[in-house]
Amino acid sequence: MQLGIDSFAANFAGTDRNITGAESLRQLIERIEHAEHAGLDVFGVGEHHRREFLDSAPAVILAAAAARTKKIRLTSAVTVLSAADPVRVFQNFATLDLLSQGRAEMVVGRGSFTESFPLFGLALKDYDSLFAEKLDLLLNIRENEFVQWTGKHRAALTGQGVYPRPLQNPIPIWLGVGGTPESFARSGTLGLPLMVAIIGGETHRFRPLVDLYREMGKRAGHSPEQLKVGVHALGYVAETTKTASDEFFPGYARSFTDIGKERGWPPVTRAHFEAARSPRGALLVGSPEEVAEKILAHSESLGGISRISFQMDVAALPHAQLMHAIELLGTRVAPVLRAETVLAR
Repeated sequence: MQLGIDSFAANFAGTDRNITGAESLRQLIERIEHAEHAGLDVFGVGEHHRREFLDSAPAVILAAAAARTKKIRLTSAVTVLSAADPVRVFQNFATLDLLSQGRAEMVVGRGSFTESFPLFGLALKDYDSLFAEKLDLLLNIRENEFVQWTGKHRAALTGQGVYPRPLQNPIPIWLGVGGTPESFARSGTLGLPLMVAIIGGETHRFRPLVDLYREMGKRAGHSPEQLKVGVHALGYVAETTKTASDEFFPGYARSFTDIGKERGWPPVTRAHFEAARSPRGALLVGSPEEVAEKILAHSESLGGISRISFQMDVAALPHAQLMHAIELLGTRVAPVLRAETVLAR
């Protein structure tokens, strides 16, 4: 099982942390370097178009990281494909793949916010059709240097070449999904690896959707090895469970309470947090040993997962604490997961 980290490049300017955007990004690149040194497998950068985040151009951030690393895989988390031009998405990540000597990946999805639609002149009513069409074009470009393609939302391609071509053939494209059965079924039919965002509730409740993904993939003739399942989860590790919980909760509660004001959710309480941190809950917050055990339990409940990615930014923790958490993930969580993976073969 691969272990990694996803970041949304939190912007601390104007907060009580009050560090500049430039310093925030410098620290993020340092964390990506540290993740590689700690032995983690992958680092992802999200895409948002909001004041709270600095990740509107994730391929640029990942390219900076590519110049400072040698082994760790670099991925989007996610690329908001509905609001992007698939030609430019492919070109950006093909370039990243060349710069990183074959370490680039994409996780493409529809995103959990909608600011990109008016920003790029798109209609929210086309939310589903935009994504389906653009995913079709992106996969076409991945398979063909010269592209013949016609759609509703973009000008046709009539044999134009799309360059550069990546070092990897094919460059990995994962489908990032939330909780809609149609997304799981589509990913299985296409034979794309699946990255499931599980940020609340109980993880085992996603098992029917993961089973649907695998069944649709099987029907489409894809091998079980091709149908990888990854999980994007909120999490944090510290030396003890109490330390991890006490450090993570304040920022987590503030972040989700703020988002809840936009979406009609109630304020986050410590009781809500502890329920989500319980053995069956989605939050991976605790000591390294507790978190490793919980990841393995989640993997079993989902029928086996290939990758787990931690999202720690949501708690707005100081850089030094994130660096220590990365160290613990690499030195005390990852070895447990890898040992269990070997024993399961």
